[in-house]
This record gives sequence, structure tokens and C-alpha cells, in this order.
Amino acid sequence: MLLMKSCNKESDCCTRQCCGPSRPFSMSITDNNQVEVIHLERPLRCTSWCCFCWLQEMEVQSPPGTVIGYVKQDCTFIIPEFSILNEARETVLKIRGPCCTCRCCADVEFHVLDADGTSPVGKISKQWSGLVKEYFTDADNFGIQFPMDLDVKMKAVMLGACFLIDFMFFEQKQNNNRNRRY
Repeated sequence: MLLMKSCNKESDCCTRQCCGPSRPFSMSITDNNQVEVIHLERPLRCTSWCCFCWLQEMEVQSPPGTVIGYVKQDCTFIIPEFSILNEARETVLKIRGPCCTCRCCADVEFHVLDADGTSPVGKISKQWSGLVKEYFTDADNFGIQFPMDLDVKMKAVMLGACFLIDFMFFEQKQNNNRNRRY
């Protein structure tokens, strides 16, 4: 079982100011001994579905330097969809989000589906934290459910998908913090 101590995201001032939540970043996930166990890389990509050749993607490494998978935004028009890919870029799972990611007093669920996109196998949920926390802070709580027998590498990629979903749909547009700790 992975016990995360902290996550530290790095990006520079210029990209924070100009690109907001769509900025590129590197994220280090460390264990209780401050050893980096997972490394996430998000390059600069387009945030509009009309740029279908340059959609969001995140590379997941564990140990750092060894690619174990990718989270790739799929080209869809209304409902957000992602593919969880292994190191060979083969689809292992799909994620399908709701039409509207703005919900008051309710969780927002992204359903995790099998590779064909037909059978549900889990979910990523942005959990409702209460009116005060939701309105006055940029802090979010997420839950991830996946099959118990899912390969540990794909569980790490699912964690990366959770961070990508947070940045794409739930980070405030004017969050200019130097480094954000999770």
C-alpha cells in the first residue's frame, strides 16, 4: 500500500501567469521517507476540444525516469473522456466524465470503464466539501475507486488522471501559487 506524504508541483512564474490551470508542470509524489515514488509530467497542451491533435496528456513515471503509463484526453464534443494507457500506449481503461462538472451540494463523478468503454469498473469523484470550503478555497477532495486486481502501475496512472482532472476542471483560473502542496 502506498502512503503518500506529499505531492509538490513545480512550474515557473511565466507559465502560471499566462497559462493558468492549463500550464505545463512536473509533480513529485513522495512517500513518508521523502523518497519520490511517482513522477508526473504534463506538457503544454491546448485546452480546447477543437485542437484535437494537441489535447491534454500526462506521462506517469515510477520509479522516476521509468514511464509506466499515460493519461490521454480523447477528442469528444460534450462529455469529457480520457484513456488510461500503459507504457506501450495500449488502452487499459477509459474515463468518462459528466456533461457539466459544476455541481452544487453534490459529488462530481468521472466513471472508470473497461478498455472498450462499456462496463463500469470504478470512478474518480470530486467530493463536495461544503459551501464555505468550495466557495472560498481552491482545496478539493477526491476519491478514486478501481478494481482490486488492477495492476499497481495502472493504479499510479489513475492517480495521475485524478490530478489531470483536477487541473482541467476544478482549479480556479487565477491560482498563481508558486508551489501547491497536496
